[in-house]
Amino acid sequence: MFQVGEKIAYPMYGAGTITAIVEKEVLGEVHQYYDVDLPHNKMTVLVPVENSARIGVRSIITKEELKTVYETLGGEADKMPANWNRRYRANMERLKTGDILDVAAVVRNLVRSNRKKKLSTGEKKLLSTAKQILESELMVTENCTMEEADELVESHI
Repeated sequence: MFQVGEKIAYPMYGAGTITAIVEKEVLGEVHQYYDVDLPHNKMTVLVPVENSARIGVRSIITKEELKTVYETLGGEADKMPANWNRRYRANMERLKTGDILDVAAVVRNLVRSNRKKKLSTGEKKLLSTAKQILESELMVTENCTMEEADELVESHI
């Protein structure tokens, strides 16, 4: 169980800080929730404590683990399906895992694809989401702004 003040990564939303652990009654049952502040998109979410592990909530990466993220960004692009719909679904599944290396790989692959041939509207939105997730975690780990995190990501691809 995480504690108030801990920084966590919430799949598909990014990194944030637990500001409180609250109890809410839902359908006659009382459940505990993490109240998580997500500063990169100026949002607060309630995450059910009992389901947090199942949905992929984890501690943010350490500065030591950043090296692996940067290596992933600079690595070879994965072979992706030619069909944009299959490519989109494959990338979405990777994002949903919440694994920072999967998120970094999606960002790398989509940025490089976009440099060769413009992405579809759906893939552009997916790239934006993936970058926001990755950069929010870099912001917390590196203690930097979103713009600085974006520069870090771009410089390693």
